[in-house]
Amino acid sequence: MTATTERSPLWRDRRFATYWVGQGISQFGDRITELALPLIAVTSLQVGASTVGLLTAAVWAPNLLSLFVGTWVDHHVRKRRLLIVADVLRCVVLLSLPVAHLFGAISLAQLFLVAIIAGFGQVLYQTSYPSFFVGLVRRDQFVEANSLLSGTRSASFVAGPAVAGGLIQAVTAPAAMLVDAVTFAISAVLIGRVRVRDLPVDTTNEDGLLRRSRDGMALVLRDPYLRASLACATTINLFNLMAGALIILYASRELGLSAGVIGLALGIGATGGLLGTVVAGPLSRRIGVGRTIALGAVVFSAPFALMPLASGPTWSRAGVLALVEFISALGVMCLDIPLNALMTAVTPDGVRSRVTGAFSTVNYGIRPLGAITGGLVGEWIGIGPTMVVAAVGGSFSFLFLLRSPVFSTRTIEELDAVHHASRA
Repeated sequence: MTATTERSPLWRDRRFATYWVGQGISQFGDRITELALPLIAVTSLQVGASTVGLLTAAVWAPNLLSLFVGTWVDHHVRKRRLLIVADVLRCVVLLSLPVAHLFGAISLAQLFLVAIIAGFGQVLYQTSYPSFFVGLVRRDQFVEANSLLSGTRSASFVAGPAVAGGLIQAVTAPAAMLVDAVTFAISAVLIGRVRVRDLPVDTTNEDGLLRRSRDGMALVLRDPYLRASLACATTINLFNLMAGALIILYASRELGLSAGVIGLALGIGATGGLLGTVVAGPLSRRIGVGRTIALGAVVFSAPFALMPLASGPTWSRAGVLALVEFISALGVMCLDIPLNALMTAVTPDGVRSRVTGAFSTVNYGIRPLGAITGGLVGEWIGIGPTMVVAAVGGSFSFLFLLRSPVFSTRTIEELDAVHHASRA
C-alpha cells in the first residue's frame, strides 16, 4: 500500500463508503420510527405517560440479553451476515404497522410486539458490528471512521425529524413507518456488497455460553477503563431515558405542538450534533480525551432542566425544545466519539462482541428502567419536574470518571501504550 493511499480520506474507500451510505439511509429511517411510534400511542390510542414509558422500555428491554447474544456472536465467523439478518428482521416487523393500519387493526399489543422484536434486531446488529468495524477500517482510522459515522447520525437528527413530522402529518404515523422499513432493506443490500476480512474465532474454547458470558462481563468489570466508562454511561442512560421517554408526550400535550412543529424543532436542535462531530476531535486534542468525555456527559444531560421554561407563543415553546436538543446533541457527540474510540482501543479482537454485549446489557439494559421510572415519576410529580430530576442525575455521571484512568487519558495513542503494557 502506498503512502498516498494511506493518507487518502476514509470516505474515498469504496468499501467504507458503501457501508457508510447504507448506515446513513437507515439512520434517517430511524428518526421516523422514533417520532412515529410514541405518536401512534399518544394520538391514535390515547395512552398516558406511564404507558409511553413502558413502550419506550419495550424498545430497550432486549438489551438485557445483549451479553448472551454477544457471546454467541463471538463464535460466529461471518459477522456481516448477522448484520444483514438484523436489518431484514427489523424491515419485516416494521412493515406490519402500515399493513395493520391499512385494515384498521393497530393495537397497543402490536406496538409492544414491534418494539420488542425491533429492539432484538438492534441488539443483534450492535453486537455483530464491532468485529465487522475492525475488519472494515484500520486501527489508525478508528477516530476518523467514528467521526464520519457519528456525523451521519447527527445529520439524520437534523433533517430526519422535520421530514418525519411532515410525513406523519401527510400520511399518518403508521403509514410513515413504511419508509423506515424500506431503509432497513436498502441497508441490508448495501452491507451485502461490502467484503470484509473475517476475524479469527477461538474454536479451542470449549466453555459453554453461560461461562463465556460470565467471562465477558468479568473482563468489563476488571478493566479500569471499561468499568468507569460503563458506570458513567449507565448513569446517563438511566436518567436521560427518564426524560427521553416523555419528551414527545410533553411537547405534544403540555406544549401543544403539532407533529410537524415537533419534528422541525428537533431537526433544528440536532444541528448541535453536527457541531459536536466537528469540535469533538479538536477538543480532545486540546483538553484530552478523558476530559472531553466527562464534559460531554454533563452537557448531554443538563439541558433537560430547561424544558419546564417553555411557554408563550408557538415559536417560543418550539424554540426551547430546539435549544434543549441542540445543547444535548452537542454534548452526546463530545461524549460518544472519544468514548467509542477509547473502548475500541482497549478491547481485544477475540472478545469484541462479548464485551459489547456485556457493556450493552448493563448500559442499555438500564434504559427500560429509566423509561418506566420516567413514566411513573411523570405521573406522580409532573413531566416538567421529572425533566429537572433527570437533568441533575445524568449530569452527576461524570463523577465515575474522576478517579479512573479514563479522566487522565489525553490521547488514544497514549492509551494504547499504557493499556498494552499492562497486559504484557
